[in-house]
Amino acid sequence: MHAVLEAINSILGLHTAPQELSFPQISARGVVVFIAALVIVRLGDKRFLSNKTAFDAILGFILASMLARAVNGTVSFFPTLGGGFVLVGLHRALGYFARDSHWFGILVKGRCERVIQDGIVDEQALRRNNLSLHDLAEDLRLNGNVQDPKKVSEAYFERDGQISVVK
Repeated sequence: MHAVLEAINSILGLHTAPQELSFPQISARGVVVFIAALVIVRLGDKRFLSNKTAFDAILGFILASMLARAVNGTVSFFPTLGGGFVLVGLHRALGYFARDSHWFGILVKGRCERVIQDGIVDEQALRRNNLSLHDLAEDLRLNGNVQDPKKVSEAYFERDGQISVVK
């Protein structure tokens, strides 16, 4: 068993200073992190990959940063991989509670806001969400295939930053 641990230590350079890691060691770390990240992502909620909300995007940013550090050797290797699993578990748990609790879902994921009703643009809602009329017009064209807000029954600024359109 000791020989196996020594071989893993040598291959991954676990006790090597970051600036002294060799190309094969960094490559081996990259392979291990890739496989671990694949497992972590598969265990995680699929929605974080699509960055549905800031809640989902934050997990992606932090996870990427953590795993990159494991590859370049600036942090302890296996505890960092373990931390990735903990973050994904936390994301799943918070997502579970947000699904079952409306107020917690709003706290964690935000809320949508109506920006057009019966063809009338709610300029205050645009201001609250830092949207310009140009932003609204662009999303109406992209998401509703419509140019004139007067032809829109309702439009919502969704939690993921998109504008959904009901003609």
